[in-house]
Amino acid sequence: MKNPRIAQFGLFLSSLSLVFIMHAEENAPEVRIRKTVEQNFPEYTASDIRESQIPGLYEVVLGSEVVYVSANGRYIIQGSMYDLQERENLSEKSRELARMEALQAVPNPEIIEFAPENPSWTIYVFTDIECSFCRRFHKDIKQHNANGIAVRYLAFPRSGVGSETYHDMVSVWCAKDRQAALTNAKLDTLPNRVDCDNPVSRQYQLGQDVGVQGTPAIYTEQGVHIGGYLSPEELLEAVQGS
Repeated sequence: MKNPRIAQFGLFLSSLSLVFIMHAEENAPEVRIRKTVEQNFPEYTASDIRESQIPGLYEVVLGSEVVYVSANGRYIIQGSMYDLQERENLSEKSRELARMEALQAVPNPEIIEFAPENPSWTIYVFTDIECSFCRRFHKDIKQHNANGIAVRYLAFPRSGVGSETYHDMVSVWCAKDRQAALTNAKLDTLPNRVDCDNPVSRQYQLGQDVGVQGTPAIYTEQGVHIGGYLSPEELLEAVQGS
């Protein structure tokens, strides 16, 4: 027969171990860092926290930006980390992964796509209907498609949410034939002003999150930023090398 005092002691040890584990989890660097981020940057969610290549420093992904935070959650470093031996930007690799996930999370019905039947490459392009370089890019859309490139347009009214351009882009995204409406808008033939449940403000925020600073802003499916306006020849070369 099992000694009841030994059984009670075993139960005590199990409870004590559970307390130690819970206490350790509460004091883990990842927990402290997440709390620090929530307190100091409430507009962001730390989607990923992991140890960096430098001991005691943690990589934190905020949207599509990458920062580094000390294990105690007190110090934060913004910038890129380079591996001098391998000659690579470690931070940019993390940014690309975050951008890829953000772009691929956009529902297909919210995108205006111009694509060949069997595309070899797909790009995401943040566009503005008033932008001269966006218009130049769109004039080549048939050639881009002929080169095997699918172009997935996302709205980025540079003048901001609530501006005239914003409302015009809402009308484009609300049009029955959005491809024609976008093409016409870039030729100065604006659609009738209408409103609907639309993704323009969400896509504008997404553009800000991934670091869009001008339009067009072109990204590969892998989240690699390959530039602004590119000619058909330059774009083909860029996607082939990405």
